[in-house]
Amino acid sequence: LETEEPSVARAVVRSTGGFILGLSLATAYGLLELLVEGHSPWGCLVGTFTLAAFLSLGMGFSRQVRVTVLLLLPQAFSKQGRTLLLVAAFGLVLQGPCANTLRNFTQASEAVACGAELALNQTAKVLERAKQPLVSALNKIKAIAQRAKQVADRVRKFFRSIMDGVKHVARALRNVWYWLLHIGDVCNSELGNPYLKCARVFDDAKDSCMKVIPQAYHLCFVLMPFKLMLCGLASVVQVFCIIPGYIQTFLRETMSTPVRNLINRVRQEFEFNMTATHYFSVDLNASRSLSQVALDLQEAVSMKLYRVREALALMGYTTPLLLLLLYLQALYYRYGYLNWDSFNNVYITSRFLRMEAVRSRAGLPTVLPLTAHEARHYIQPGSIFLSRWEQIFCILAIFHLARHLLLVLFLVFLDYAVFWVLDLARYHLQGEVVARSPVFMSITVEGAGSTGKIYRDLVSAFDVLQQGNITVLSRRCQLHPSEPNSTGYIIIGVMYGLCFFVTLFGNHVSRLRRLICASYYPSREQERISYLYNVLLSRRTKLLAALHRSVRRRAADHSHMSILLVLAGRCSCLVPFISYFSQHQTYCLGCGQPQDEGDTENSVACGTPGCRGLFCLTCFRLLGNTCSVCASPLSYQEELDLELDSSDEEGPRLWLAAAHRKGPEQEALLRQQLQEALGRTLSWDSMSESR
Repeated sequence: LETEEPSVARAVVRSTGGFILGLSLATAYGLLELLVEGHSPWGCLVGTFTLAAFLSLGMGFSRQVRVTVLLLLPQAFSKQGRTLLLVAAFGLVLQGPCANTLRNFTQASEAVACGAELALNQTAKVLERAKQPLVSALNKIKAIAQRAKQVADRVRKFFRSIMDGVKHVARALRNVWYWLLHIGDVCNSELGNPYLKCARVFDDAKDSCMKVIPQAYHLCFVLMPFKLMLCGLASVVQVFCIIPGYIQTFLRETMSTPVRNLINRVRQEFEFNMTATHYFSVDLNASRSLSQVALDLQEAVSMKLYRVREALALMGYTTPLLLLLLYLQALYYRYGYLNWDSFNNVYITSRFLRMEAVRSRAGLPTVLPLTAHEARHYIQPGSIFLSRWEQIFCILAIFHLARHLLLVLFLVFLDYAVFWVLDLARYHLQGEVVARSPVFMSITVEGAGSTGKIYRDLVSAFDVLQQGNITVLSRRCQLHPSEPNSTGYIIIGVMYGLCFFVTLFGNHVSRLRRLICASYYPSREQERISYLYNVLLSRRTKLLAALHRSVRRRAADHSHMSILLVLAGRCSCLVPFISYFSQHQTYCLGCGQPQDEGDTENSVACGTPGCRGLFCLTCFRLLGNTCSVCASPLSYQEELDLELDSSDEEGPRLWLAAAHRKGPEQEALLRQQLQEALGRTLSWDSMSESR
């Protein structure tokens, strides 16, 4: 493309202005990142210097970069710019109200964890207090059992000494017993039975005598009297062996059994059973400490909010990406402007009007004024009215912005509601709440024995539990909610106000893109204007032909738009029924809009006698101020397309009447064409009647 060569001074001014503008834009971006987005100063400094180097040097020494950056400024008011503002504003909402809501939830979770730890500590203290009396009672029971064991040991030693003495006596008695028991056997074994031994001697002597003198054996019986006398004296010695047997029986019955029973009674006197049973179980074992449990609660809440925090952190880095997207959009617009004739070519500029004036003075076809349909699509750059598509996009953008505003208002309300609830809880729960027993109950145990002491220790547990104070609420667990930032809300309101301004007037500002490209590429702008003019002119020619066809079709249907009226025009028997249910209404034969026959300001009726032509001002102007019903063959003689029956007399009559008004030559020419088309001769009588 050929462009105008600027002068050296003008080029220097443009380069200097571009350099300063680049530095200003980079500075504005750095302030936006630092003050609004809240990024780190080091990151903002690096990003600002990088952007400043690109913008200042590019706009100062490169015409393409200068055009692209200048296109970027009105591009910020386009759909993509509005999206950038919405994302930036929503990022502020996420970093402001949403982050504050998360902080308040974190504060609440920390307070709950502190309360849980406090409750566990109080429970441990109560258990410790309840355990102390039981432990002391258990210690006393153990002491009593130890003393009883010592007494039992002493009794056991005493009993063993008694048992040793008794066993010694028993052993002596047993020896005497055994002597008495065996003295008879010893006497018999030593002395034998004196009588039997004496009798055995006499018996042996008798037997020997009888063997010696068997014939005088009766002499042997002389020894028998001596036997009785002498052996009777020997039986007296047997008394000494019989006396111990009687003494043994006497001792068994008189001394042995009573002594054994006495010893058993003594043993029973020293035998006793002592049983001490206690049941006491306090299980305070835990795998984690109380502080670890509270820390786990806080970590669980943090893990639930981890993804949300990561999303909030990523939202802070969307602005550079969206600026890059806007820059690419500006490059795309510049490319489309230079290469595509129909790209954003809908503006009726001053150059277009000058071309229209030149063609009008030269007698060439023109395109102005535009039709109603064209006026909704093609507009002037400085017009405050929007085109049809711009209106549709503006309405959709307003609904999109309203949806965003509802979401933002909900998040802001949620932030205020959470803060209000937590602040209300902080106000009512400040200070310390200590629970004390309202009624003290005392139990008195009388008695001075060991059992009484044990009972008194057990009863003291009730006193410890009643006198112990339980801390229900402590200042250490007090809530400290984060207050909403009013300055951030003002910035968010300004951002959404700017979004609303861009939504309403973004289409007007976006028209500056064409002006910027036209100022840098004037020859390309002239080519685009010529292309637009040719497009409108070609559409206008096609529109005129379509309008003629529409007029002929509606004239054949007697300008009826309803199907019932068309049927009534074709079938006369249906006219009474249809006219009863429907009212007669006239329409423009060109566009079909309802018209009033008496309204001469907005409609034009044909002046030819018998012609039913009725047109609106726009259609009549497009037809060249000529009725297409009766004079259409005059306008389109080269494209005469007549569809008439041989019995159709009304159409040729109207055409000939209109031709007679314009001149005899045109009437004769039209008559010849009609006769050739119909194949018959037209009578002059019918023509004269029409005149």
